Amino acid sequence: MSLAIVHSRAQLGLDAPAVSVEAHLANGLPSLTLVGLPETAVRESKDRVRSAIQSCGFEFPNRRITLNLAPADLPKDGGRFDLAIALGLLAASGQLPVASLEPLECLGELALSGALRPLKGVLPAALAARAAGRALLVPRANAEEACLAAGLTVYAAEHLLEVVAHLAGHTPLAPWQARGLPPPAAAPGDIAEVQGQLAAKRALLVAAAGRHNLLLSGAPGTGKTLLASRLPGLLPPLSEAEALEVAAIQSVAGIAPLSGWPPRPFRQPHHSASGPALVGGGSRPRPGEISLAHHGVLFLDELPEFDRKVLEVLREPLESGEIVIARAQDKLRFPARFQLVAAMNPCPCGYLGDAEQRCRCTPEQVQRYRSRLSGPLLDRIDLHLHVRREPTRLHAAAEGPDSAALAQQVAAAQQRQLERQGCANAHLDLPGLRQHCPLSDADRLWLESAGERLRLSLRALHRVLKVARTLADLEGLADIQRAQLAEALQYRAASEPG
Repeated sequence: MSLAIVHSRAQLGLDAPAVSVEAHLANGLPSLTLVGLPETAVRESKDRVRSAIQSCGFEFPNRRITLNLAPADLPKDGGRFDLAIALGLLAASGQLPVASLEPLECLGELALSGALRPLKGVLPAALAARAAGRALLVPRANAEEACLAAGLTVYAAEHLLEVVAHLAGHTPLAPWQARGLPPPAAAPGDIAEVQGQLAAKRALLVAAAGRHNLLLSGAPGTGKTLLASRLPGLLPPLSEAEALEVAAIQSVAGIAPLSGWPPRPFRQPHHSASGPALVGGGSRPRPGEISLAHHGVLFLDELPEFDRKVLEVLREPLESGEIVIARAQDKLRFPARFQLVAAMNPCPCGYLGDAEQRCRCTPEQVQRYRSRLSGPLLDRIDLHLHVRREPTRLHAAAEGPDSAALAQQVAAAQQRQLERQGCANAHLDLPGLRQHCPLSDADRLWLESAGERLRLSLRALHRVLKVARTLADLEGLADIQRAQLAEALQYRAASEPG
């Protein structure tokens, strides 16, 4: 038979659309035509495939060859189609049985010797192959990653010769038995190692319990970065569904196969990062830092030093939990349900309000520095805390509850939220806010009056209500009381140093 069809998968964001590699041999002068919107790496595959087939001792068809990557309007890139193209040519020339290719999807880049090289983005392809009811054949280095799609039959090989022997029935490959990826390492550091800072530790506990965004303001050396780095240790481990989403993003964005079960992400981009680096983009859109921080923490140190236009693109994903990247041919969605933790100095020199260092900034300089952050962005940050300087104590012993003890409180509070409303308090929409955060008439009037005095927007008041709900959950209370409202309001007024 002079026609063979091999199933494969492209990569389009976090999706893996099906691609049929059609190989047709016809009479005429020897030539090879590759169609179906192939990009440079795919067009070069014909040379890799030719060398691999000949290196393995097979005959490269000396006929007029047409290779079609369908659908024709889907751009294809990378070397992921090398193996499918090689198998299509061998089947079309009669060196492989065509019927053996039907229940299988193939991914793999070929070396000139015929060895299979690992790919990125295998996990989304594995999930799509499982949904399609087909087995998946991948390079051996990608086998454990593909097995994260539970219930999928995975075949792994290191060389084209192994694949051909399997399909021809000479030496069948056994389905890969997953050994399991190593569990994630524990979050580094313990919150008990932070000297003093009881108010900041309390704010971290509240932020972790309700998945609230947090802004830390204070002089240099007060421990803002140290505090932010301790937040992942307070969060519960990823659930299986969350871990699969995080692993899929890392698989698409990484340059090597997954080497372990993903921990809760903690991303810390530099303030010189561009908009596409932060939210994703490029000619072939890739996930940015906010997507790599999905189900984790995005820490932005020196927040006013970021370009204002870069920060403004955070406003939509902070509300929706996803980012939409539109291009002329593509419109891709990347998940971005991250927890924002930001740190900043109160003024350009950093010592406004500090008891030990004198601030030399003029009021105009302070105002210009703070105006780099827009009101709508600050409104979306639930907790504002001014971090004060603690007495210097070298080699001080750990003090206060450790991360493990606080993590138990966080897990209990989050469990209450999931049982009550199915999501974290920070992600409550307006109907959910009205249903799960009721107030007595007296408390409602008191909160409205406080919002007027503090000049808080309605969005900010809603976020105060969400924080108060988290405080009630930490204390095991069914209803929000005045004490929780008062503490939640302090986190809105605390952004100014006293």
